[in-house]
Amino acid sequence: MTLATKITLVRLALIPLYAWLATRYGSSVSAGQPDEPFRLAAMAVFLTAGLSDALDGWIARRFNQHSALGRVLDPLADKFLMLTALIVLCVSPWSAQHKVPFWFAGLVVLRDVLSSLAAWAIWHRHGRVRISPHWTGKVATVLQLLALGWVMLQLHFPPSWIVMPAAGLFTFASGMCYIAEGWRQFHHGPPPP
Repeated sequence: MTLATKITLVRLALIPLYAWLATRYGSSVSAGQPDEPFRLAAMAVFLTAGLSDALDGWIARRFNQHSALGRVLDPLADKFLMLTALIVLCVSPWSAQHKVPFWFAGLVVLRDVLSSLAAWAIWHRHGRVRISPHWTGKVATVLQLLALGWVMLQLHFPPSWIVMPAAGLFTFASGMCYIAEGWRQFHHGPPPP
């Protein structure tokens, strides 16, 4: 197993720790006694997990440590981290002003579920699928991370009515792009590798 893959496995292991810390902080907020060490620890774990994504990618490229397992685990770890943070910050808000709205979490989850089902259907029909990131998906990911950071850092500027809709708009746009590409691949087959 490569070092890059081991780092990805550490990222996967950090996800439940983040969820526990973030939920504990949300519970303390609901009880009227915010326990700041839980918030700070949750943010530190989330940041560590995020930085590990950059590190494992750099190691894989720099030292040619690409592996089949890493190609599967890395994007799964990224999705699990993002979805866990979205869902936890939606159901366990850190304050009245600092929460992920249900519509936003639902939009991201729906896009990812539909994309996964489409990829499975294409693979089932053609025996392979080609997943290529679209620029709207990359922008959506950056804006989703900014929105999560906005909630975790409890920022007041820019206001949430700017941050969440911008992330939601690009999440929706990327979903439409992936649906169009999925439709094309389902009916005509994926492009050659």
